[in-house]
Amino acid sequence: MIDEPRDAGSPSASAQTAATAAPGNGYIDVHTHSFHPKIAHKVLKQLEGHYRIQPVGSGLLEDLLQVETAAGIGRMMVHSAATTPAQVIPANNWALELLKKDTGRIEPFGTVHPEFEKWESELDRLERAGIRGLKIHPDFQGFRLDDPQLFTILEAAADRFVYMIHVGDRLPPAENPSCPYKLLAIHEALPQAKIIAAHLGGYLHWQWVLETILGRNVYIDTSSSLSYIDQPTLEAIFERHPREYILFGSDWPLQDPKTEIGLLRSRLGLTDAEISEILANGSRLLPAHAGHKPEQQPAFSPDPTRHDTSPDRSI
Repeated sequence: MIDEPRDAGSPSASAQTAATAAPGNGYIDVHTHSFHPKIAHKVLKQLEGHYRIQPVGSGLLEDLLQVETAAGIGRMMVHSAATTPAQVIPANNWALELLKKDTGRIEPFGTVHPEFEKWESELDRLERAGIRGLKIHPDFQGFRLDDPQLFTILEAAADRFVYMIHVGDRLPPAENPSCPYKLLAIHEALPQAKIIAAHLGGYLHWQWVLETILGRNVYIDTSSSLSYIDQPTLEAIFERHPREYILFGSDWPLQDPKTEIGLLRSRLGLTDAEISEILANGSRLLPAHAGHKPEQQPAFSPDPTRHDTSPDRSI
């Protein structure tokens, strides 16, 4: 049931025409990346080499803000992950810099590493500064999701941060650093933790997502999934998982948010109201910072002239 990455085709022109975003609207892209200008090009090469996906963006903050505005999205969670213990402080410094740049639209996540010895003081530093989430990417960070020391950190921080956890890759669950089974074990051990399982619960691991986390109060995002997952499995995930626990994520700069919204419509036949709900779910999980109130939004409409919401199964 798992497909290798394939060309999903382009959504219709109407689906690509997005409403202009008000910076304070309630729609949020929960899975984006922005890198320091000095390293952005290097990171993009690493991502392209690993995932065999041609990035659509530069990885620079100004470009991220521009494409999200064009897609009709007001806020975005921005992630980075320290691939070594020595990178924890610099990566978190970048998150703090992003937070200072734009607290209205940007929700930067911090990072941890199980081999970083001063993790307790670093979590305190992030929390004091206003960071409200942590990104965990075992496949890039060089540890397993069932690492006991990682669990110690997650347990200590469960009431303080939202977790964005990368799940899945080309290896089968037992061999891969992350998988839906390992994610499920964390959820069952820490039921109070707010966990986002990236890539519809597991990139290229969707057949095992069906056996594990569906129907539970684990959030999943749509990032880097809609172009690669087979149609029956995609429909099964959306039918069996609570809609309020499905979040919109683009994975920019690997994917374009406007195109991903188009794929939600064309592959699942979602109505404007259903798309609007998914776009807003992330803000219900992590509301805007105090003093920045999201505007009330009508149902999302990529094309104000389009009224036909019947399913399009062309992809």
